[in-house]
Amino acid sequence: MDSIRGLCGVYALMLYAYPRDFRRQYGKSMQQVFRDRCREQRGKSWFAFGLLTAADWIASVIRERRAASAATAAQTGAGRKLIQEWAVTLLLFLFVTTTMVQAYVVPTGSMENNILIGDHMLVDKVGFSNTGNNWASYVLPNRPVERGDIIAFRYPVDVRQTFVKRVIGLPGDRIHLQNKQVIRNGQRLNEPYAQHVTSYVDDDRDNFPAAGAPAAFAHHVQDGDVIVPPEMLFVMGDNRDNSLDSRYWGFVPRDYIVGKPLMIYWSYDATTPELATWNLAHIEDVVLHFFTKTRWRRTLTAP
Repeated sequence: MDSIRGLCGVYALMLYAYPRDFRRQYGKSMQQVFRDRCREQRGKSWFAFGLLTAADWIASVIRERRAASAATAAQTGAGRKLIQEWAVTLLLFLFVTTTMVQAYVVPTGSMENNILIGDHMLVDKVGFSNTGNNWASYVLPNRPVERGDIIAFRYPVDVRQTFVKRVIGLPGDRIHLQNKQVIRNGQRLNEPYAQHVTSYVDDDRDNFPAAGAPAAFAHHVQDGDVIVPPEMLFVMGDNRDNSLDSRYWGFVPRDYIVGKPLMIYWSYDATTPELATWNLAHIEDVVLHFFTKTRWRRTLTAP
């Protein structure tokens, strides 16, 4: 409830970004829209509230400013005012898309069958507290990262890449694998989301940490357990036998988190090489097979 009330205040303050004449004419009606939205969204997700309110805001701006533009179109400077109006709307759109959400396409099968190759998703960049990615993560409603969360993060080996994995260990957790089974703090995890596509046991992969464990764990193994250090996370893919995760390259620094996958807005049946770059062959494939290769059942679903 406090989160919704806080967002109401943020959007109400944004009204003062507009000229005084505009506020005098339309301010009360726009504020009423925000108050109505607050009442409607009590008890619901703050992010859903933010998206709906942003949509209301943009729709109100376009509607009211079109009316104002029509009334003054014959006056000198109408063209300049129209540009200013759309500039403000564009800034609002950019604020949401660059600060609050990020589009991401999944090119590998490390999270199957929960997240598939070709899933295009929106990542909530402010859902986790103080990830260090932008100022909004410090001032907008959020929560700490929890065990079991699926996160998008910068790959520590190459920060130009973004990976999606599941959080298995938080700072201080003791983790090891025994015959594919994850054991955290002495307890075997019940993981209905995990899958194993091979029947054989690979010691480096399935009996972790083994003798060949990465150097990143050199000072973090005690009595056969990897101990997650402060400000770090241990992550794994749900497709355990086919996932390049913490078992192979180490921990994820907490400030490498990009955000939490929020929604799959489009899922297209394509291969990893096709998704690596949008070349002409891939564009042609999308044009010719958009309706048949789109996974419609996954549209607008949560990972």
